[in-house]
Order: sequence, then C-alpha cells, then structure tokens
Amino acid sequence: MLKKLKNILLLQGVVVVYTISGVMSKNASASKGDSVRFLFFFGMEFVILGIYALLWQQIIKRFELSVAYANRSMSVLWSMVWAVVLFHDSITLHNIIGVLLVTAGTIIINTDTKEAPDD
Repeated sequence: MLKKLKNILLLQGVVVVYTISGVMSKNASASKGDSVRFLFFFGMEFVILGIYALLWQQIIKRFELSVAYANRSMSVLWSMVWAVVLFHDSITLHNIIGVLLVTAGTIIINTDTKEAPDD
C-alpha cells in the first residue's frame, strides 16, 4: 500500500513537471516583442518537456498504461493551480466542479487497479 502511494505521488510529480511547460509557454507568449524573453521561455519549455519525456518513460514502467494516462488528466488541477497562483486568473464554480469530477475519477482508477509487476 505504501509503495503504491509513493508511486502515485511520483506520477503526480511527473504530471506537475508536464504542467510547468504550459507555464513556460504562457510566459513566452506574453513576451510582447522581447525576443530574449521569448527565446528563454520557449527554450525552457523544450527543456522541461525533455525532462518530462524522460521521467514519463520511467514512470510508465510502474503502472498499467491506462492508469498512467488517466492520471495525466490531473494536469487540469495543476494547470488551474498555476493559473491562479502565478497569473492571478479567476476560477469559476464550473472550473471547480470539473476539477472535482476529474479528481474523483482519477482516485477511482487508482484504487481499482494494480501496479505493474516488478521486473
């Protein structure tokens, strides 16, 4: 049970890394003609996506593929957190309901599945 929880937390950490690429993309789009700022954030987006790809390859060894992809849906929650914390966006009741539904579905999938066997 503890190992499964640890693996789920690792998986969510990888999802967080994935959502940070979106933060870099938004910052790049807000550069308004500042090519140095644009190139920095655009480059960082690729670096973060590269790190994410390497981490994702390792994490899918620990889960069934369907479970791993279902957990990627939690990027909706993490993206909303970044939007509020970093960009001061507002959230609506519909946003909250949607995130709660996604979270509930992810929890159901995580409690109903088995981890991939160890090699």
